[in-house]
Amino acid sequence: MMFAPSRVSGQSVATDPHAAQPERPTVATHAYTVAPGYLEIEVGAQDMQPRSTSQFSIPAVVKLGIVPRLQLELQGGYARNTTQGPPRTSDAGASDIAIALKQRVLDAAPLVHDFSVQGAIKFPTGSHGISTGTTDVSLLVISSRPIGSGELDLNAGYTRRSGNGSTAPVNATLLTASFGAPIRDALGAVVELFTYPGTSGASGTPPQIGVLAGPTLQVRPWLVFDAGVILNAQHMGGNSAYAGLTYNVGRIPGFPASRP
Repeated sequence: MMFAPSRVSGQSVATDPHAAQPERPTVATHAYTVAPGYLEIEVGAQDMQPRSTSQFSIPAVVKLGIVPRLQLELQGGYARNTTQGPPRTSDAGASDIAIALKQRVLDAAPLVHDFSVQGAIKFPTGSHGISTGTTDVSLLVISSRPIGSGELDLNAGYTRRSGNGSTAPVNATLLTASFGAPIRDALGAVVELFTYPGTSGASGTPPQIGVLAGPTLQVRPWLVFDAGVILNAQHMGGNSAYAGLTYNVGRIPGFPASRP
């Protein structure tokens, strides 16, 4: 979702597997994977308060390197949706849980440069009023390339959901372009343009477009903080503020060694 400061500053993940590789805070993800046996945690908070509703969420992702170029992710979190009414209603609880696998396929290839494919499946495990009640299967293709001292991440995704489309569109797509770069010392910045093209059906929505921007702070090679805003360019429902962190916990003791 953003440049990894450790890579941009020249401290490659290959030489420092304990370096954090943030996917936060953007919608996009980068093409790189956590080193085998290493555990990385990303957690944040996002708040949007348009005129009639408020939406607060705490997304969390746990990433584990399985073998070189292959990463397992567990995604979940907490959310609260409040409608001012009348009548005033509020739903809060656990978000749906998703499991994803990211496979890096190409390095420095023509056109796509560093290229990965990520597949995910989301289960309807969340609380009432928070869960979509659907099982979702998603495919994301990811291209990352250095530009100067920064990095550009391009993503295109497709999601297919179970159900009849009454609570969430059966088919949905995603396009993103994210750029991050260091500013000075540990301080960096990220900006992203993303869109959810329009969907059809009972729960269909018009095309949504958002712009994200904010600073990042690498306080340690293994710990990165972020904060910023998500601006409503079209049909996003309102502007949002966010903050969070990425923490590479380190190698799990006893994790089987893998071949390069």
